[in-house]
Amino acid sequence: MADRWHIEVDRSLCVGSGQCLHHAPEHFRLDSARRSRPTDPDTDAAEPVLTAAETCPAEAISITLRGSGEPVFPPEE
Repeated sequence: MADRWHIEVDRSLCVGSGQCLHHAPEHFRLDSARRSRPTDPDTDAAEPVLTAAETCPAEAISITLRGSGEPVFPPEE
């Protein structure tokens, strides 16, 4: 069974650059305030979602394993 992820966007950090839409358009959208939101916070693990989180200029996207809450991104130091 594939991993399931939980995606969160810290809207107080989001600057609306749209990088998440560029990398994972099926997983993110910008609202009327130009802040990112996941289209579905719980999703199958997918490389485009990880890329979106890694390239977010505001570091506003976090990903955890669904169920355990173990961090996927950003990784624990």
